[in-house]
Amino acid sequence: MNPTRGLIALLVALLALNGCEPKPQPYGAERQLSWWGPKRQVWAIAPAVNLSGENEIDPLLQADLVYQQLQSVNGITVVPVNRVAEVYASLRIEKIESEEQAAIVCDLLCADGLVVPTVTAYDPYNPPKVGAALQLFMPHGALSQQAAVDVRELARQASPGPNDAMPTHGNFVQVVGMFDAANGSVRQAVLDYAAGRNDPKGPLGSKEYFVSMDRYCGFVYASLIRELINEAGH
Repeated sequence: MNPTRGLIALLVALLALNGCEPKPQPYGAERQLSWWGPKRQVWAIAPAVNLSGENEIDPLLQADLVYQQLQSVNGITVVPVNRVAEVYASLRIEKIESEEQAAIVCDLLCADGLVVPTVTAYDPYNPPKVGAALQLFMPHGALSQQAAVDVRELARQASPGPNDAMPTHGNFVQVVGMFDAANGSVRQAVLDYAAGRNDPKGPLGSKEYFVSMDRYCGFVYASLIRELINEAGH
């Protein structure tokens, strides 16, 4: 065989190989997060707090979306929102308003932490926009193990007055974000998140994450959870 012809054939093959588009990530091959600590955690999910002014937001549905995302994190066992709602009802509270209340809820659920989602902005029209925050309370006490403790009375005592604000320091961390899909970097982040998650045979493909708010909110909470785990490890 002519050496020159062989070299040309090799160059053509290399160019064809370099020109090939990368194969899409296999369906269901998304990268999972892991809890950084040595001890497995139990986190409970509280009903979401709606500060967006949009009445269509379901606090339980938003909390369930956070629950679904946290379930995929290695090293964390998640207590569903209905269990937390039952504890709220037993304590006669509507939401967490102090670190002490969070400690009581965690203790009654035997949880290491309580995640409280907050929705600050919500626009479902394409391109969607969601503002959200996650607060993780990680109390160290075990109040229910103390003798003769009335947790209902303790919860009422722990409730702040009408002019009191949430604590700005203590055993909790908070992450906040605004995710506007009109922003190019946010759109790219959504597409990166969708890779391996969306069904490639579906009619919409990755576009489903821009037209389904449940899907889009899942991206938002997955992004915030990644930040939350990093912050909790510092």
